[in-house]
Amino acid sequence: MAYGMDLDGSLPFSKAFDYASGATGDRFQNPLWRLKELVFGAPLRKAVKTVKDTGRSIVCEAILNRAHAKGDASSTGNGNLHTNLIDSLLDSIEDDQIVADAAMNYLSAGRDTTAQSLTWTFYQLMRHPHAAIKIREELLKAFPGSANRPLPLTFDNVQPSLLPYTMAVFTETIRLYPPVPFELKECTSSTTFPDGTWLPKGALVLWVPWAMGRSELIWGGDSTEFRPERWFEHHSTGSCDAKASLMSKTSYEFPVFNGGPRACLGKKMAELLAVYVIATLVWEFDFQEILDPRAGGCGVGKDRISQNSLTLPMAGGLPCLVRRII
Repeated sequence: MAYGMDLDGSLPFSKAFDYASGATGDRFQNPLWRLKELVFGAPLRKAVKTVKDTGRSIVCEAILNRAHAKGDASSTGNGNLHTNLIDSLLDSIEDDQIVADAAMNYLSAGRDTTAQSLTWTFYQLMRHPHAAIKIREELLKAFPGSANRPLPLTFDNVQPSLLPYTMAVFTETIRLYPPVPFELKECTSSTTFPDGTWLPKGALVLWVPWAMGRSELIWGGDSTEFRPERWFEHHSTGSCDAKASLMSKTSYEFPVFNGGPRACLGKKMAELLAVYVIATLVWEFDFQEILDPRAGGCGVGKDRISQNSLTLPMAGGLPCLVRRII
């Protein structure tokens, strides 16, 4: 929708994007990555070329569409040409290549992260079915006339304040499985941290939301457990009723959406979309994880793991049985 096109997972671009993301993630684990790519880097170079070519084609198509739209606007008197993200970027950036790079940057930030977060969420719901039951109970209270019928969901009635437990399930999941498991920034000039730590220009700062989300110093002795109730002000009593309010954590404690001037621009949209999808699917379907390794399962008593990437995709996806319940 933001790019005016359908980025289907079967497209060459999507496969190239996934491969390039995984290969780039390898660089953080292999100090000899330059030597490796010198010898074995042809697939990565091909994937990067496909991604860049797609970015340029998106921009070129947007420019052509804008030219046609201007002609239509002059004849109809309608001068509104802001139809998607690319149009907005073209209005503010003169260099088409920078627009293409910016489009790919937005895509890398939003294309996989929401989908991967939802995959890990339903994985947790399959491992903790009591949480799915609580979501259905919350939905029944919020929409009392919708028993055995699809929910009348809109982005107005899936606000976290209206469906707090559903939101808590999502937040608890991304605490344990942040879609961007590590962050890296380079100082463009010398700077000093609030605690007095001085960093010279060019210094690299690395922090790991994956580890911070499991820190006992921040989350207590049960930091590795999936417990949505911890996100309520009265979580010590296990309460998550209508009188309990969602607890907020600072971006320094919970940096999943980054923070400060670099806070994620899509945070609110991602949260609304996640609650919308979770509510819809949990209400209408029952999910059961497939554990048999012959069918792609991870085996009884084992946990699913992530595959190497800049984000946090689940290795092998999430095989499951789906049963419609309404």
